[in-house]
Amino acid sequence: MAFPLEAVPNFSEGSDQAVVQALGNVLGERAALLDVQADADHNRSVFTLAGGERELIEALVAGVRKARELIDLRRHVGVHPCVGVADVLPIVAVRPEDMERARACALELARQIGVDLGLPAFLYGELAWGRRLPELRRGGPEELARRLESGELVPDYGPATVDLRTGAVLVAARPPLIAFNVNLRGDLEAAREIADLVREEGGGFAGVRALGLRLHAAGVVQVSMNVEDWQKSGLAEIVARIEHQAERLGLEVAGSELVGLIPLGAAAEAEQAGLLFAPAQILESRLGSELGEELDDMLG
Repeated sequence: MAFPLEAVPNFSEGSDQAVVQALGNVLGERAALLDVQADADHNRSVFTLAGGERELIEALVAGVRKARELIDLRRHVGVHPCVGVADVLPIVAVRPEDMERARACALELARQIGVDLGLPAFLYGELAWGRRLPELRRGGPEELARRLESGELVPDYGPATVDLRTGAVLVAARPPLIAFNVNLRGDLEAAREIADLVREEGGGFAGVRALGLRLHAAGVVQVSMNVEDWQKSGLAEIVARIEHQAERLGLEVAGSELVGLIPLGAAAEAEQAGLLFAPAQILESRLGSELGEELDDMLG
């Protein structure tokens, strides 16, 4: 069997469990569903899938179709930025040697979303010469619609107009990243200051994207991060920096959370900061348990 690719679709619904369940059912009928996490404050659900190219494309196209049916972006309220009911659809090469397969899969996925579903599909990351998510999400769906109308932006596939009910879809191919959040008790501006200090653009860690957010339901503020290259920037050092800055600013660390799965090597490195992850949270472990003994042999 070919080594599986991973997909980590993010949908703009995290509070209506019936919608999250419906999306999971559609995705899981066509690919191996490894993990589901929904957050009401972010109003976002993150699914982790594994399979071959055809299985992932079929699952994701069906998931986008279901999201278009069930989610109305005009009524969306959440702290996480987004521009679509199916906001981001990254195809992930678990192994470096599978990156070309991931690229081809992502391009075909974007084409089907644009041509077959009629939604504007934008590429980001290395498929779009480094174009980044914040550039596309700036100002939300209304601003994206304006930029399309003015000709400032043109989708890679699909119509050059945005239906504000459904928005656009952002597609990429990438290596595994770690989505990790640290919750704090204290002031939102202080959380934003810490996010500025750890993100790459602020002179922090290479490949780290970070936002400071307030989670009203949880009663905390949060440093929400994507660690795009854990071999360059490990969680142990990042979390230590956050804890140090939180103490300096008078914030109390209230916990942390992994969103999705974490590569085994990154989990081993994170133990230095006392961050322990269960086998069900380890990407390689879940791939082996869900996809059978043959894959266990491939993983070694």
